[in-house]
Amino acid sequence: MDSERMVEVVLPGIVAPEGLELRYGTVPTAGPDRLVIAVEATGVSFAEQQMRRGRYYDQPPFPFVPGYDLVGRVLATGAGVDPELVGRRVAALVKVGGWASHVVVDAADAVPVPDGLAAAEAETVVVNGITAWQMLHRQARVRAGQTVLVHGAGGGVGSVLVQLARAAGVKVIGTASPRHHEALRELDVTPIDYRTGDVPARVRELAPGGVDAVFDHVGGRSVVDSWQLLAPGGTLVSYGSASTRDDTGSKQWPMLKILARTWLWNALPNGRRAHFYNIWAGRALNKDRFRARLHADLTQVLTALRDGELTAHVAALLPLTEAAEALRLAESGAATGKVVLTP
Repeated sequence: MDSERMVEVVLPGIVAPEGLELRYGTVPTAGPDRLVIAVEATGVSFAEQQMRRGRYYDQPPFPFVPGYDLVGRVLATGAGVDPELVGRRVAALVKVGGWASHVVVDAADAVPVPDGLAAAEAETVVVNGITAWQMLHRQARVRAGQTVLVHGAGGGVGSVLVQLARAAGVKVIGTASPRHHEALRELDVTPIDYRTGDVPARVRELAPGGVDAVFDHVGGRSVVDSWQLLAPGGTLVSYGSASTRDDTGSKQWPMLKILARTWLWNALPNGRRAHFYNIWAGRALNKDRFRARLHADLTQVLTALRDGELTAHVAALLPLTEAAEALRLAESGAATGKVVLTP
């Protein structure tokens, strides 16, 4: 990629993957307190699958550049930023804008990547790793010896969740399609086929007293089942509504229903708790606190990856110019791990 030229992928509207457009321009400059990152890897997340359908609950208006997270080298720094950062590999959570060869971010939002990690490896655990770590340790506050249920245990967030949970001494039951079962068993996770099995009945067989936490990205009826599977004092963490990805109508309504349910459930005097996890929660109220927590949690995850407690699963590594193919692959459900784009 020409260091003086930038390319970015534009989502022009509600289109099929082949409707993505490429836009070329000059490399941006860094303003005060900002830095330019030469992107080495950016991922295809479930968020982009929702965004191209107009279904992500707070996506910007079309057209825009998607891309939830990225890893790259600092190319330039603006006034007020340590110039020694140039050349350092960093990770950033951006929500949109990551599918580009060069991205400008606030310097305070860049998290150093430990030496010894390849860019594509690190990319697989940025948004997925922060999400998994915060749900597991900040919301559910799991402890060794507990039992948890992870829906989508073979997926992007789920695969990180089960590894972090096992590292914490937690027993894991995971729903997944059969092709993931062998890999889950190797992690000492008990798999359940969510397509053919009666998930609630099977979980009750494995944990007659209920589970200590459930992590649910499915939404819809699954959230109700998940709540009913909790042991006394257990915690439900809902973090999406994957079951409504292809629905039409209001994109906010599925989330509002989950929020209403969590509010009602938390009002019940049974000691159980329900949360709707939003990775951006608290940013508007206290940006410094949000950044400090994100830095701490992503550093923990990247360190676990470097030290071998986590394994990076790169499903495919494709050029940025083939973003349409990458999105199709991610949406097919055939990829194990995260699809990564590289300029």
